Amino acid sequence: MTADHDGDTAAGGEPELSDSLRTFGAVLKALREADGLTQEEFALRVRYSAAYVAKIEQGKRFPPENLPDRAAEVLGSVAGKVLAAAAKSLRRKAGLASWFLQWAGIEEEAITLYAYECRGVPGLLQPEGYIRAVFERQLPPLTEEQIGRQVAARLERQRVLSERPNTAFSFIIEQCILERHVGGSDVTKVAVDHLLDLGRRTNVEIQIMPLRQEDHAGTDGQMYLAESAGNQWFGYVEGHRSSALITASSEVSILLQRYGKLRSQALDCRATVSLLEQMRGAL
Repeated sequence: MTADHDGDTAAGGEPELSDSLRTFGAVLKALREADGLTQEEFALRVRYSAAYVAKIEQGKRFPPENLPDRAAEVLGSVAGKVLAAAAKSLRRKAGLASWFLQWAGIEEEAITLYAYECRGVPGLLQPEGYIRAVFERQLPPLTEEQIGRQVAARLERQRVLSERPNTAFSFIIEQCILERHVGGSDVTKVAVDHLLDLGRRTNVEIQIMPLRQEDHAGTDGQMYLAESAGNQWFGYVEGHRSSALITASSEVSILLQRYGKLRSQALDCRATVSLLEQMRGAL
């Protein structure tokens, strides 16, 4: 859900899919099929969406920590132990691709999702023209084919906004991001219109942090927070070619405190709409 990328990319520009993730997915699929269950049946019993299970089996998502335990309840203790052992080997492989894939899975299943961005429009809120403008300016440069794949991948991730109407989404975006006019005035016009449109959804809250705010709790940079169906909170942060998933409750609590303060410092939703309309009129 990030402003700049959707996970690590290999030289060819495709999201990196490690052999270990593919192997884990193949093992899960074999165990499921051996028990005579479809993806939909298995997903229902382990309390994840069928789409999420499908991506895990394809090696496109990092498996959640409690998947082996939930699978054991359905497929038996031996299957649970096999998956737990496979998951441990995955977690010993640190790296951007794995962390992002794990966050992407958390994002897909979240019941609450918070995002504070000071670098670019959050990935989930980017219209196609803005997405293309972002990837056209990446270094090392991408080919047109690579850009097309990245645009398609981000648009696919954005389906979470419409497919999870009961998830509460909150976004805080620095005004300077839109004032920068990435891609030019026409791209910015569409981006502002897109924010206004998405902000009308009952499950989406968008706030702008004004250019001048003497009391600002976001000086340490962007942050993402998600609450799982089991009411566990996770944090996610990014830097240049790096990222980190934050699971320790004490550390996530700090991010939640900061996000709460940012919410109080940003413009409320009505004032945000007013400012966006003013900015749109000035373009």
